[in-house]
Amino acid sequence: MTTKERADAARNRQAILTAASTLFDTADDPLTVTMDDVAAAAGVGKGTLFRRFGDRAGLLRAVFDTRIAGLTAAIVDGPPPLGPATPPRERVPALLDAMVEFKLDNRKLTRALEQTSERASFLESPNYQLAHALFTDLLTGVVTPDNAGWTAHALLSYTRIDLLEHVLATQQWSVARLRREIQDVAGRILGKV
Repeated sequence: MTTKERADAARNRQAILTAASTLFDTADDPLTVTMDDVAAAAGVGKGTLFRRFGDRAGLLRAVFDTRIAGLTAAIVDGPPPLGPATPPRERVPALLDAMVEFKLDNRKLTRALEQTSERASFLESPNYQLAHALFTDLLTGVVTPDNAGWTAHALLSYTRIDLLEHVLATQQWSVARLRREIQDVAGRILGKV
C-alpha cells in the first residue's frame, strides 16, 4: 500500500526541487551550491531538506530524475524510435542520440552528478545500471550474447558528459558533428553480426 504524500510535504518537495534546479543551473559549478543555499531559496528548514533528500548528491539525483522523466517515459512505453516497439538496430542509435542531447542540454547538472557518482563508482549508479541493462538487452540479439554487456559499456561511454565536453572544446566540433560521429560508431558496431 502506498502512502499519499501530504499536501504541505508535496509543496515543500516541489519548492525544494524548483529552488535547487535554479541554483544548480545558475551556479558556475553546481557542486558549490550548499544545502543551506537550497533551503533558504526554497523557504524550508535545512532539516526538511536533509530528511527528504539525504544530501546534496541525493538532491542532484532528484533534480536529474525530474528532468529526465520525459525521456524515461518515452523509452519505457513511448513510440518509435525510442519506445520498445523499435527494432534494436534502430533503437540503440536513437537512445544514444537522445541521451547525448539530454546531457548536453543539462550539462552542468549532468557533470555534477557524474562527478558525485564517481566518488561512489559511476558504473554502480542507478541511472547507469538501468541504461546498461537496457542496452545489454537490446544488444543481445545484435552482437554475440557474451559481448552484449561489454558493447553496452562501450556505447554508453560515448554519453559521458566529461568526454562530450572535452571533444567539443578540444576538437572544436559542433554538437551536430559530435552526434553524427557517435551515430557513425554505433552504426558500425550494430552493423556487425
